[in-house]
This record gives sequence, C-alpha cells and structure tokens, in this order.
Amino acid sequence: MISRDKKEKPHYISIKNAKQLHAYFKYSPTRPILISGHRGGMLKGYPENCIESFEKTLSYMESFFEIDPRLTKDSIIVLMHDATIDRTTTGKGKVSDYTYQELLQFNLVDREGNATPYKIPTLEECIKWSKGKTILNLDIKDVPLQFMADFIDKIKPVNVMYTVHNAKQARYYYDRNNQAMFSCWCKNMDEFNNYENAGLPWKQIMAYVGPSIKPDQQTLYNALHKNGVMCMISVAPTHDRTKTDIEKINGYKAEIAKHPDVIETDYPYLFKDIDKAK
Repeated sequence: MISRDKKEKPHYISIKNAKQLHAYFKYSPTRPILISGHRGGMLKGYPENCIESFEKTLSYMESFFEIDPRLTKDSIIVLMHDATIDRTTTGKGKVSDYTYQELLQFNLVDREGNATPYKIPTLEECIKWSKGKTILNLDIKDVPLQFMADFIDKIKPVNVMYTVHNAKQARYYYDRNNQAMFSCWCKNMDEFNNYENAGLPWKQIMAYVGPSIKPDQQTLYNALHKNGVMCMISVAPTHDRTKTDIEKINGYKAEIAKHPDVIETDYPYLFKDIDKAK
C-alpha cells in the first residue's frame, strides 16, 4: 500500500497520491494500531510543533503528526498551538502581533521549559520537509477556511489531511478538493449522521471519537468500521499528563486493550516497545 525507499530511514511513510493517503487510513480489524504524534510528539530537548521533533520521532517509529497552523501579523501560516508564544518560546505575546521575521528572534522551548536552538516553522516549510516522510494532520487554529483552502490549493500536497469539528467544515474543504482527507470529530451517532447526510465519502475520513473507547458508543464504532473508517482516541488530555513514563505506559496499555484503531499522544516514542497488535 505505502511505498518506502530503502535509502530512507525505516520509519518514513511515503505517500505519493491521494489514493494512497486514503488507503493508509482504511480500517481493517487485523491492522496494528496507528500512532499519531500530538503536536508532532515531544521529548526532552525537542519542542512541540517543530520539524526537528518530527524527525526525531520518526527515528524511533512510524508516525503521522497532528500540528497546529496559526496566522502571523503578516499572514504567514506558522505552527503554534496557543494564541500566544509565552509557553512554547523564549518570547512573549500573541502570534498575531508579530510578523514571521519578528518571530524568528525567539527560540522554541521544550516541555520542561528549556530553550532549544530551534525556531518556529512555517506550515510551508513543514509540508516541504514532510514529502516522502510522513502525513500531516492540520488542526487549524485561527486560519480562515478560505485562506487555508487557497494555501493548500496553491501547494497541492498529497500527504496532508484536515482536522474538522463538524460536517459543515468538512464539506467546505471537500467542495474545494474532492480528494481531501479528514480527521473528523465524531463522538456520537448524531455527529455520524451529520457527516453521512453531508455526502462526504467515508473512504476519506478518520474519526476522532474521544479520549477513550467507551462501551456505550459501540454502535458508533460499528457504524464507522462498517464504512471502513478508523476510530482514533487521544491520550493527550489523560494518560500523557501523568508524571512518570511507567504511569503513562500503563495507561496506554489500558487503552490498547479497548482496541482503538489510532492513538494520538504527546509521547509517541513511548509506544515503540509496546505491543500494539490487535
């Protein structure tokens, strides 16, 4: 399904066209769990939303990455989760109050607050870097839908997908590009039906179903699986916040036992030695 160049690092994912992107997220009960690096994944010395951090994660394991596009004062799309740069850089203030060149005076910091040599990347830089290496899931912050769609239409990447919170957002991007891939918030049957009624092709959807697989939502998971859709959970707000690696890993194992199809985590490297088989 996915071709890999033997000269590349073993954990690169080479997506060459939209068909391969759709196929990568097709549900099968026999597939191992996919791992998504939340904000690109994090290690000591490696900040979130940072190309160098993405590369470091891929040196350990195969992963795709959820990243956070946000606009600067001069309308450059950069990666930054928060509206301000206070938590993740050596600077202070709103992203939107700085031009991109002004942001380059600051360095990114890791989760422990240690300054690193790395700078805030633009989305365009990330997309160029990611070609032949991984898949980028855009959890778009303050970038207007049309602005983002115009940007993607100009670059035409084949390894990018959109996080959308409702069927209306998905339909907008789909109408602009009928090959677009989506990570859709879909936590109940009402939301499932909204996507169904919007006429979106299920082969182009991965479903974010919440922080854990819940027995009372089995009807939802069955409906998604019937349509070939993988169910993703995120442990970023739960097990990722525990203090020790052992606590995190024990939490991950508990979630794996519930059989999600995709797990999003701040610490993908901690999954490299966990048996993720179904």
